[in-house]
Amino acid sequence: MISTVRGTVLDIALDHAVIEVGGLGIAVLATPGTLATLRRGEQAQLHTALVVRDDNFTLYGFPDLAAKELFGLVQTVSGIGPRIALAMLAVLEPDSLRRALADENITALTQVPGIGRKGAERLVLELRDKVDATPAGSTAAAAPAPPADRLRTEVTEALIGLGFAAKQAEQAVDKVTEAEHTEQDTSTVLRAALATLGRKR
Repeated sequence: MISTVRGTVLDIALDHAVIEVGGLGIAVLATPGTLATLRRGEQAQLHTALVVRDDNFTLYGFPDLAAKELFGLVQTVSGIGPRIALAMLAVLEPDSLRRALADENITALTQVPGIGRKGAERLVLELRDKVDATPAGSTAAAAPAPPADRLRTEVTEALIGLGFAAKQAEQAVDKVTEAEHTEQDTSTVLRAALATLGRKR
């Protein structure tokens, strides 16, 4: 079991980063919010979960242990695999996801691509008594807000990666970025854009 990886960030892509560990470049899948905290050429450490499917080994990375544990917990529910679990953490930060489950907030859960009403109800039924709605907090440093053009590109690509059409993604990002006048970061804009797309479905 690979519990953590630490090393130099070699590359950052749409859905993963490559981190050099012991001379090897290890690909680690992560949410856009987590990837936004990384910088090429700098040191990084991520808590990781290794998922084995047939002969495919995939490593998922998280900024803290609480997010990693929640990633594993939601997969105990039938029909929830690692990709959807990661999408849940992309749309709802760990504290928000805990509150949504504890408060039986079906609307918040169905904002996640791949989660319909029945799936959300099943998540609530099975996990509402297993999550602590109290914010766990994170020791990870907040990432500086990226420049506006890069932010729009990152969020648009993340939405496309989650299954939305390019035009839909661009329109949602435009709507959110034009409406907000405060400092924005990738995670905040991504969640707002997903909420906008969720209302259109």
